[in-house]
Amino acid sequence: MTASPMTTAPAGSPAAPTLSLAEHEQVVHCSDPKSGLRAIIAIHNTALGPALGGTRFYPYASDDEALADVLRLSRGMSYKNAVAGIPHGGGKAVIIGDPATLKTPELLRAYGRFVESLGGRYVTACDVGTYVQDMDLVAQTTRFATGRSPENGGAGDSSVLTAFGVFQGMRAAAQHVWGEATLRGRRVGIAGVGKVGRILAGHLIEDGAQVVVTDVNTAAVTALQATHPSIEVLGDVAALVRDDLDVYAPCALGGALDDDTVDVLKARIVCGGANNQLVSEGEGGTADRLVSRGITYCPDFLVNAGGVIQVSDELLGFDFARAKVGATAIFEHTLEVLRTADERGESPAAAADHIAEKRMAAGSSTIWLPQH
Repeated sequence: MTASPMTTAPAGSPAAPTLSLAEHEQVVHCSDPKSGLRAIIAIHNTALGPALGGTRFYPYASDDEALADVLRLSRGMSYKNAVAGIPHGGGKAVIIGDPATLKTPELLRAYGRFVESLGGRYVTACDVGTYVQDMDLVAQTTRFATGRSPENGGAGDSSVLTAFGVFQGMRAAAQHVWGEATLRGRRVGIAGVGKVGRILAGHLIEDGAQVVVTDVNTAAVTALQATHPSIEVLGDVAALVRDDLDVYAPCALGGALDDDTVDVLKARIVCGGANNQLVSEGEGGTADRLVSRGITYCPDFLVNAGGVIQVSDELLGFDFARAKVGATAIFEHTLEVLRTADERGESPAAAADHIAEKRMAAGSSTIWLPQH
């Protein structure tokens, strides 16, 4: 088992990462030939506390592609954790390979040893390709694995608090746009009714909203209708975004908001659980296009932070009531972002970045010590 810090991008690589390694505090390449493990752990920023972020297990086409992804994802976690108001910086890890064929208990335990070797600077959790049972195995060789099963001292599935947090963000947006923190009487369209979308639909119906959904998984839609017969179903996302919605909630794949979608969207608010909703970022990107159309966008990394709030609480000995209080605060955090955007004359996405950067800068003057 070997580990070596990576300080420069691979020379001459056509797939070199767009982010500079200099922006990150530490990037570690992990290799364990015996188990077949190849992984990269990226610690972006620890100004607010130990870096927290999930482990993605994915068959990257190249090491360069894996490096680009882990740099981008770890940076995003710094912003997500800062805006969520939790005492953590941003980190992420990627395991290179097909989890269907490569994942073994030996590999996961080897990975856990690398996490442990960082002494608490990085705390891992589930992500694409890794699950609660995987974190149980990782936790056999490190103290710094969250997202474990309740039987092994963890919090289990984070969908409940993720959906609850999205609902709180939506309530805040309703307060900002319509002056009342409720979706009662509003028509809300949910794209994707998997774990998060299904639970979100229940919160909305309880609040008095009219819910319309779409999902490529017809079984998921049928199951949801069995629980909530009042739900209306549309054939696809194209029909949903053109519907007379008050709120659009992307809760499936990323890239939900491209120029074509924004141009036909009738909703006044976009607030959903999907990650990486904006196809283009920065000045003149999708966030600015939403502003120009008078659509209030709730940054995805803010409103779907219930999951990371949950795994953060796990480090204290998980208490659902305490974690729910943290997820409830997404309401106030969303209001802060939307008000800041108005005051600064910028998109909510830019305002969220501004708030996160301000918190990280303030946190850099404090000292936290790794757990022992």
